[in-house]
Amino acid sequence: MSQQNNTRAGIALMISATVVFALQDGISRHLAGTYNTYMVVMIRYWFFAAFVIALALRTPGGIAATARTSQLGLQILRGVLLAGEVCVAVYAFTILGLIESQAVFICYPLLIAALSGPVLGEQVGWRRWSAIGVGCVGVLIILQPGMGVFNPWAVIPLISALMFAVYGLLTRYAARRDSTATSFFWTGIAGAVAMTVIGLWFWEPMVGGDWLWMGLLCLSGVLGHWLLIKCYEMAEASSVQPFAYFHLMWSAILGISVFGESLRPAVVVGAALVIAAGLFTLWRERRQS
Repeated sequence: MSQQNNTRAGIALMISATVVFALQDGISRHLAGTYNTYMVVMIRYWFFAAFVIALALRTPGGIAATARTSQLGLQILRGVLLAGEVCVAVYAFTILGLIESQAVFICYPLLIAALSGPVLGEQVGWRRWSAIGVGCVGVLIILQPGMGVFNPWAVIPLISALMFAVYGLLTRYAARRDSTATSFFWTGIAGAVAMTVIGLWFWEPMVGGDWLWMGLLCLSGVLGHWLLIKCYEMAEASSVQPFAYFHLMWSAILGISVFGESLRPAVVVGAALVIAAGLFTLWRERRQS
């Protein structure tokens, strides 16, 4: 297959992944609106752990080879941090809805760019700092802190974005010595253990119909990660990453049509600025690499 066809296939897989992840967010919002967030995320992580174990069993050397790492503490920290971020994100869905939460969360690539200097020692030039500044303006437009109607709960998806950015930076750092398969394995295992320790204390009986939704949530999580893995196998990350912003569009469609959310003009303007700044940052990183 040619490089051009590879890139097209990668883009198709990335867009498919954003559809699946948006559906996952919608199901998470539905379940966490009825049951405890910790329990919902815990069960989701059980399936995630089963998925990474199944992948590890198929690799040469099996689980022992995949799990081998010289930076176990870092890998466990990554997994626990991501599990915590998922809890914060799902909680944000129940408080603010899908649209408002995702509109703020999409600033995470800019946070990664801003923190890559002090954390990883990467060079961040004035152009990228300018893009980060524009993105911050976009987030402020969405949050409207000076309008007298500022909702303090709106900070929750910003915390989620910061946690995900730190997770992304730790993943980059771990990649210097560990393979993608090893990092992915510990993401699922560490997260599942952490959520089980917490989630079992918040167990609630579920009605039969909601077990179906929980099954769909777990399957969508596994399918989404599988699509992403195939996507990055097929094409360069810099070629497909801009299409990850489709996630916001699908979330908006779902939020409006299913959950009766509204799309504020400030959210549209702010999200447009954040996305434009994010795309510029990705373009600069691609040119420098």
